[in-house]
Amino acid sequence: MIHPTALVDPTATLADDVEVGPFSVIGANVTIGEGSIIGPHVVVKGPTVLGKRTRIFQFASVGEDCQDKKYAGEPTRLVMGDDNVIREGVTLHRGTVQDRGETTIGSRNLFMAYVHVGHDCVIGNDCILANQVTLAGHVTLGDYAILGGLSAVHQFCHFGEHAMAGGGSIITKDTPAYVMINGNPAEARGLNLVGLKRRGFSREAINALSAAYKMVYRQGLTVEQALEEMRASFDIEEVTEFADSIERSTRGITR
Repeated sequence: MIHPTALVDPTATLADDVEVGPFSVIGANVTIGEGSIIGPHVVVKGPTVLGKRTRIFQFASVGEDCQDKKYAGEPTRLVMGDDNVIREGVTLHRGTVQDRGETTIGSRNLFMAYVHVGHDCVIGNDCILANQVTLAGHVTLGDYAILGGLSAVHQFCHFGEHAMAGGGSIITKDTPAYVMINGNPAEARGLNLVGLKRRGFSREAINALSAAYKMVYRQGLTVEQALEEMRASFDIEEVTEFADSIERSTRGITR
């Protein structure tokens, strides 16, 4: 299961059925879960934990030291859940002691070719990052987030659940849940209606979110006024999540 040209550090822990391709390097303090396939010419550096059924394609670099100039070799971590797919040339960096000390990635995410995830990022479940998406350090992505190819996200930004960014978006502010953005700089374009319908959101929820979106983006209200009206008008989980994602913004929302 491990190619004879691969190098696996004695301190690495690999499940019995893990495959490691030619010329790959598995470093110290790396844990790889069962059913995982590490392709050729891959480097995994620890401390890193990869969950079950991880699939890594050639020339990816996973768990490398971060590029933060303050980083001084501290033993920070990268931790990933199950069923993640990491395509060619992807770079996933560990955390820094100045923040969480850990880059955290959930399950069932797709990182297309040449994606970069910087230090201390937190990525939820079922996200899709298309080719050459770049996340600076300290970025948070909610579940089911979709980032189009060549998009870039500024450090400390939050990108909400079920939100979507069109290709080439430059994202410097927080993106509320369920919203679709695009452009340089990115601007809100509406709700991610196609995504919501595909994921089986009810008509009631979509209609309520559409009305809530208009309060924030179409009625000339301040954010505070829109949140107050939204919470007074709707008692539905999806609208509450939308309002919460706006309320916790620290950088201001994309508008």
